[in-house]
Amino acid sequence: MRKGWLLVLLLVSISVVAGDSIQVEKAQQEQSWLQRTISGFTRIDENYVEPQHYDWSVMLQATHTYDYYRLSTSGDNKQSVRFSPTPNFKVGPYFGWRWAFLGYTFDLKNIDVDSKSLKQEIDFSFYSAQIGADFYYRRTGSDYHISDVKISNVDTSVLEGEAFDGISVGITGLNVYYIFNHQRFSYPAAFNQSTRQKISCGSWMTGLGYTRNSIEFDYDRLQNIVDERLSERTVKLDEGLKFNSVNYYNISVSAGYAYNWVFAPYWLLASSLSLALAYKKTRGISEDGDKHGFDFNNLNIDGIGRFGIVYNNDRFYAGASAIVRAYNYRKSRFQANNVFGSLNIYVGYNFGLKKAYKQKKKP
Repeated sequence: MRKGWLLVLLLVSISVVAGDSIQVEKAQQEQSWLQRTISGFTRIDENYVEPQHYDWSVMLQATHTYDYYRLSTSGDNKQSVRFSPTPNFKVGPYFGWRWAFLGYTFDLKNIDVDSKSLKQEIDFSFYSAQIGADFYYRRTGSDYHISDVKISNVDTSVLEGEAFDGISVGITGLNVYYIFNHQRFSYPAAFNQSTRQKISCGSWMTGLGYTRNSIEFDYDRLQNIVDERLSERTVKLDEGLKFNSVNYYNISVSAGYAYNWVFAPYWLLASSLSLALAYKKTRGISEDGDKHGFDFNNLNIDGIGRFGIVYNNDRFYAGASAIVRAYNYRKSRFQANNVFGSLNIYVGYNFGLKKAYKQKKKP
């Protein structure tokens, strides 16, 4: 009888241990699946791409921003006006740990906080081997000047350079894109120096985007300037420019190609171009109101380009990068074209060698 109880206890113990082993094994499998998923975002072919050797980085960066907005009309009395704000030039330090970079830049031009010319700008980019993302928030203020005017056969050169505070532009957007040849082509090598491209390589990419745009426009203010500067002639602006505000959002699907050219040891020249098919929908006041339902007339082509040159010997890095975005908005009698971008010039230093590379250096 006692042997029978011992046998039962033994079987129960074995079943419990087996159950625990299965649970542990299952937990390990779940953990390894998660690890595989996470590592997939950074998996690279080290014959083409050198991983980052260090955990920490410090960087000094100068940023120059520029954009312009063109408003134009169609028809027999076609007119266009291009506005450009005063460019920004900022400089500041950054501190990074692996993927994350934090920093602060300040404008070298003194701006009164109560002035209408105050700008607001937030840019955040994430680059992994497979997936990249850009978030941007811009409010241009009202320190524009007129850079180009075309009104039939009228000589409008006297208007160029004229200050104009009657337009204010805002844009908020998010772009997410997938890189197909992510094991051999490295976007981070060109734009956040967390890896280094060793052999020239390119990749196709595709993405999704969402943006919200707003235009506040003082038509009467522009007409007064035209009347004042072109006093010898009576020039009336087209009816298509008679609006106070336009707010619209767009959803886009993009495709493009990127290439990293390693033209010398530790040097990289990078470029990429994506075109997006964007569907735009108006909110607020527009010259033909907001239409419900899908309308092929709301389809437009937008674009984004990235360019960079980098020197990176794993410990030190320096270079320049530029991102340029172009957005188009079109109605039956009115069009808006916005191009904006930033140029970054930087120099940095990596430190805190990773454990794996410390072990490689041991004799």
